[in-house]
Amino acid sequence: MSTNITILGAGVIGLSTALYCARRGMKVTVIDQKSQQRDGCSFGNAGMIVPSHFIPLAAPGMVELGLKWMWNPESPFYIKPRLNVDLMTWGLEFWKAATKERVDAAAPVLRDLSLLSRQCYEELDLDFGLVKKGLLMLCKKQQTLDEEAHMAEMANRLGIPAEVLDAKATAALDPAVTMDVCGSVFFPKDCHLAPSRFIAAVEAELLKLGVEMLWETEVRGFKVEGETLRAVNTSTGQVESHEVVLCSGVWSAELAKELDLKLPMQAGKGYTLTLTNPKQLPELCSICTEARLAVTPMDGVLRVGGTMEIAGTDESITPRRVRGITRAFPDYFPAFNERDFDNVKPWSGLRPVSPDGMPYIGRTQRWKNLTLATGHAMMGLSLAPATGKIIADVLSSKQSPVALELMSPDRFA
Repeated sequence: MSTNITILGAGVIGLSTALYCARRGMKVTVIDQKSQQRDGCSFGNAGMIVPSHFIPLAAPGMVELGLKWMWNPESPFYIKPRLNVDLMTWGLEFWKAATKERVDAAAPVLRDLSLLSRQCYEELDLDFGLVKKGLLMLCKKQQTLDEEAHMAEMANRLGIPAEVLDAKATAALDPAVTMDVCGSVFFPKDCHLAPSRFIAAVEAELLKLGVEMLWETEVRGFKVEGETLRAVNTSTGQVESHEVVLCSGVWSAELAKELDLKLPMQAGKGYTLTLTNPKQLPELCSICTEARLAVTPMDGVLRVGGTMEIAGTDESITPRRVRGITRAFPDYFPAFNERDFDNVKPWSGLRPVSPDGMPYIGRTQRWKNLTLATGHAMMGLSLAPATGKIIADVLSSKQSPVALELMSPDRFA
C-alpha cells in the first residue's frame, strides 16, 4: 500500500498507530513538537494494562465525590476554579454523561477495547517485558471492599475474570510485600510493564520499518482543499499526505479548533514517584482503592502515582498533591514511610481527558481524510495497541473489531 500517513503526535498512541500502519506497508511520517528525549505522559505513567477498568471516568456519583474532594488539598481529585468557557463546557458534558445508562452502554465497549489491547500486547513481537500476573484492587475498609465486590460481579458478567479476596488470601498472592488491607479484588487479566522500555522498543521497530520521525517540529496549520487536508504546515516545511491522524494528547483540542472541530478536552495532571531501591518490591501491580493510588513494580524499581488535577496545561509540580500520595501509600504498605520519598523527584504528566470518559477514535465527518485517536485519559498506555490497530483498520477501509459509535470524534458536534 502506497498511502502516505501523517501522524500528529509521538506519544504512545501516535507511535502505536505508526507501528500498525507501517506494518501494513503504509508510508508513515510522525510529527512531534518535542525532542526524542521527551518525558511526557507516555513515559512517567503507572505502566498498567487494565481490562479491569471498564467503568468510564464519568460515572454516577463522581460529580458528588469530586466536589467533596475539592475541599481537601491532598485529595486524589482537584479542579482549579477559573473562568474558562472550555472548562465549563467540559464540566457540563461530564455531568450529563455521569449516568447509569451511559455507563451500561460504555462498559462493554471499554471491555472490548481493553481485551483487544491486551491481545495486541501479547502479539506485538517486541521485547518490552510484559508482566502478566494480574492486578489487586486493595481496600482498607470493608465498605470499600463490598463496593468493589459489586464491581467484580459486573466484571465477571462482562467476561472479565475477577475474584474477591480477604486479607489473608491477598497476602498469599503477593508474599514479597507487606500489606495492611482488609481485602482486595484480583483481576488476573491485567498486566504491567515499564513505559519507557515499551516506547524504546516501538521506536526501534519504527526505525527498522522506515518511518520518518520529525522531532522538534511544530504544526502551524493545514493546506486545505474543499473537505480534504492536502498537507500539514510545520515549522520545518510542508508535509503532504493522503491521510492525517490526530494523536496529540492534550494538545489535540487546540489543533481540533483550527480544523473547525468541537473536541471537549481537559488536561488531567497526574503525578508519579519512582523508588529506585525500594524496601520491598511487590510482584503484582495494584490500586490503593480509597486513595486512588497506582503501584507498579518496574524492572526492579517501584512506581507510585495518582491524582487528577484539572488545572490547564501547567505542568508544574504542586507539592500538596504530591504529599497526598506520599502520605497515603504507607497506609497500604506499612514497610514504607513518607520519608522514603524525601529525595525522589516527582514526575508530572498531562493526560487528555474527554468529558464522558471515552476516547476519541475514528474518522470525523468534517474532513474526508482526518482520523482521530486521542482523549484516552489515564488509559493511554493500556489502550494504545488496540487504538493503533483500529486506526490502521480504518485507514485500510476495514471494519473495526470494536464498535466505535460511543467514541466518535463527532459526538459533541
